[in-house]
Amino acid sequence: MPTLNWIGKEKVINHHRDVPFRILEHKYCYPTVETGLRPVSTTIRDTQTNDVSGNKIIHGDNLEALKALLPEYEGLIKCICIDPPYNTGNENWIYNDNVNDPKIKKWLAQVVGKEGEDLSRHDKWLCMMYPRLQLLHKLLADDGVIFVSLDENEATHLKLLMNEIFGEDNFVAQLTLLCNPKGRSQDKYFSTSHEYITVYSKTKKPKDSFSVTKDDELILKEYKLEDSDGRYRLMELRNTHREFSKQNRPNLFYPFFVSPNTGKVSLKKNKEFTEEVTPLWPDSFEGCWTWGQELAEKDNHLLIAQNVKGTWKIYRKSYAISDEGDSVKKKLFTIWQNSKFYTEKGQSAFGDIFPGLNKNDFPQPKSVDLIIEMLRTSTSNADIILDSFAGSGTTAHAVLNLNKEDGGNRKFILIEMEDYAETITAERVKRVIQGYGEGNSKTEGTGGEFSFYTLGEPLFVENNLNPKLPVEKIREYIYFMETKLRLPVSDKKDNKYLLGVNSAVAYYFLYNPKEDTELDYAFLKTIKTKADEYIIYADNCLLTTDFLQSKRITFKKIPREIPRI
Repeated sequence: MPTLNWIGKEKVINHHRDVPFRILEHKYCYPTVETGLRPVSTTIRDTQTNDVSGNKIIHGDNLEALKALLPEYEGLIKCICIDPPYNTGNENWIYNDNVNDPKIKKWLAQVVGKEGEDLSRHDKWLCMMYPRLQLLHKLLADDGVIFVSLDENEATHLKLLMNEIFGEDNFVAQLTLLCNPKGRSQDKYFSTSHEYITVYSKTKKPKDSFSVTKDDELILKEYKLEDSDGRYRLMELRNTHREFSKQNRPNLFYPFFVSPNTGKVSLKKNKEFTEEVTPLWPDSFEGCWTWGQELAEKDNHLLIAQNVKGTWKIYRKSYAISDEGDSVKKKLFTIWQNSKFYTEKGQSAFGDIFPGLNKNDFPQPKSVDLIIEMLRTSTSNADIILDSFAGSGTTAHAVLNLNKEDGGNRKFILIEMEDYAETITAERVKRVIQGYGEGNSKTEGTGGEFSFYTLGEPLFVENNLNPKLPVEKIREYIYFMETKLRLPVSDKKDNKYLLGVNSAVAYYFLYNPKEDTELDYAFLKTIKTKADEYIIYADNCLLTTDFLQSKRITFKKIPREIPRI
């Protein structure tokens, strides 16, 4: 497989491993009881943060924020929608659309070093994206999907990066989005009217994804026939692809027998079913059916014959609603040209929410309906959606709208590094939740909740545990890195150092920020949990190796043997 090389690649290829792990510092929940949008009786799930929603908006560097999400969300994100910098070279926007942002330049200097002074615009973009895509890959679920929006500036480079990180076999599609039908007037030769959306899956194509339910208008247009079982259309049973024939599909070449009076179909010839029909093309080429004989016998009630210009043809009924009650799906095309997806629709929605801002203050936010289309084709009721280049918060807006539309309970996580993370990103989500506009143009609120976070202290300072961190945060990290599970609620029956039990292994974290701890006989006497094995963290161990082995105890010294993300 061809790979992409650029200046600085060797410095960033494993950089995601060196990114410091920081805790997420909770700032507030929205709505509060005082807003009148949250009832006083709301059950609090997390007593430390009052976070009941599971929705998060995080202000901070998305590289460190993605790392901070790993202990809770690794392998759990169903859909990632990102709109990274297009790297156009335009530096006049509040949303800086290239990689000469001072924060990025500082990061490049630290990671790439002096070599970074010679980087081209594309080198910088590739260095910026590579470790972020590595962490996004870790967060994505096995049946998850990622959508990346870009234009021609970096779309080719992106596909090579994605092949390397996600795997060439997991490429799903490169969508062409008609976003500006008038075209860009500043273009030199051709007026660009499109962008690209590159789609990859994690390890396998998500089941039933990349199609959407057909609406009532389309069903009425396509399914014009109706019987007691509902609306249906007729699909020819002969395979219409000429490369499939009696020669290479002999099991799909067999005769049907038709009743000329009723049009009913049988696999057996008798006095009623007299007309023999085989899958022949008009030039007598021997094709094949799309059904085998076993299925044709099982679902014979769906088969019907019609005489077309003196030749009998076999059809099957295809219903708009399946036997399981599911609506029929339509497969999406690789060209998206719905007027609802135009960039101007995103600008218009942003202007409605922030009527006091000039649309050029935050140009070209994505269309809400565009993101909804991505979510419809890749998520269901309770899935988690992540946007690590959140911008104005369109992805959260889309999640809330779609949940209101179909009664879903999808969760969103937004990450935004710029200073407007609270004044625009979070503020937009607040207004969508509560409703916005006035008079006849007022848009009803979607309802919902979110918590706002910033990046807190790092877990390690010079390879030692950070004593400033709450012990509970360290406990969460260690238990996740050992088990890939969230820290369970404390078991009051055991001592306070028990983390939890998983696969018959009990985990203990004997830690005191102010003094060293010792694993000794006295501590073992306080253990009340029965397990096949024990893993115990402490600063020192006073027990012999033979004794530890006899009791199936593994001692891990704080902090050097704590697994690192």
